[in-house]
Amino acid sequence: MKLRKRTGGDTLESEFGPNGRPVRYEIGADGRISHSTPLVGMSKGEGEVVTPGMVDIQVNGFAGVDFNARGVTAERLDLALAGMLSCGVTRCLPTLITASEGEMIGLLKDLDGAVSASKLGPHMVPGYHIEGPFLSPEDGYAGAHPAQHMQSASPELVEKLVSVSTRPLMIMTVAPEVEGVLELIPFLVSRGIACAIGHSAASRQAIDGAIEAGATLSTHLGNGLPHLVNKYESSLLVQLGRDQLTASFIADGIHIPSDILQSWLRAKTLERSIIVTDASAAAGTAGRTGVYTLGAGKIEKHDDGSVRLPGSRYLAGSAASMDQMVRNVMGWYGLTIAEVLRLTRENPLRAIALPAVNPGTDEPADFVEWVLRDHELYVRAAHIGPWTWRAADREASTQSA
Repeated sequence: MKLRKRTGGDTLESEFGPNGRPVRYEIGADGRISHSTPLVGMSKGEGEVVTPGMVDIQVNGFAGVDFNARGVTAERLDLALAGMLSCGVTRCLPTLITASEGEMIGLLKDLDGAVSASKLGPHMVPGYHIEGPFLSPEDGYAGAHPAQHMQSASPELVEKLVSVSTRPLMIMTVAPEVEGVLELIPFLVSRGIACAIGHSAASRQAIDGAIEAGATLSTHLGNGLPHLVNKYESSLLVQLGRDQLTASFIADGIHIPSDILQSWLRAKTLERSIIVTDASAAAGTAGRTGVYTLGAGKIEKHDDGSVRLPGSRYLAGSAASMDQMVRNVMGWYGLTIAEVLRLTRENPLRAIALPAVNPGTDEPADFVEWVLRDHELYVRAAHIGPWTWRAADREASTQSA
């Protein structure tokens, strides 16, 4: 995946400047915006769109790289991050799933070291999402998480994780019914860690208790659940009806059928919805099927694009990319680009307490150039700080090969 480091200035015109007004951005060789000028009209060609970058707050791996494997190197991490950049993602939260206590600490230490030593990590990775181990071990709720490593809530484990990372834990997914979780949530919130409900069989009382304690998110709502649940006591339906919770959804058409997702988006509204990929190492692999890893376990990518535990019907992350999800929701529901930005940038940034405004003067470049092809948007280039990915470079290397 070829990257270019900026060697000179650049100019971009975006319809999505501050207050939704068109702006011309001048970007210096250092990758920072040196000047921005409001525009009356645009000089870009027909079918060209420039937006701020997408933000993926749940990604387990990409381009054959498993973030849940020990010894991830800076070079391998850059391969995964460049793959995400080529799909329009300029910032992400690498996500670690349930493992033994010692393994989770070691994994985060390795991952954080790779982020610090990589080219793209310091620009693209503001922090991490920890999904487990305080989750339900029950069949169906555990999903691809190893149930034998589920445990009661432990502030001590959280402190150990915080201590080995130079970047903050930004989200922790927990199950409210697990012992000690309702007491853990205020502890997390006091340390600036957003608390999400996921992989949970919680009752409505436990969910309301979690909300009262400070939970604000639902992780990949509709997934991490058994196929058969009580229609009135489903933790899914309770969370859909709680306006205090912003829900993330996997919009690949596999995790949630498109017509069902439409109903759930209507329930949560665009103000309280986020699109995530929940991507695994099987994502960004040019359609190659086969066996990959998710931590200590194996996962299998199938011809239909689904990723499952081998020999099981249970999904294990996704092979999805953010740009395809953009095309999906725009095609399925007729969403505008501004509405998509709410789902893929503004809402996720607010969820992790980062400014949801567009880049401004003296801030790093954070843009995606799109081209409209056959009534669908495709990434032509992506810019984060001093680094740029261009589709033309990929096409040129393919032709030369």
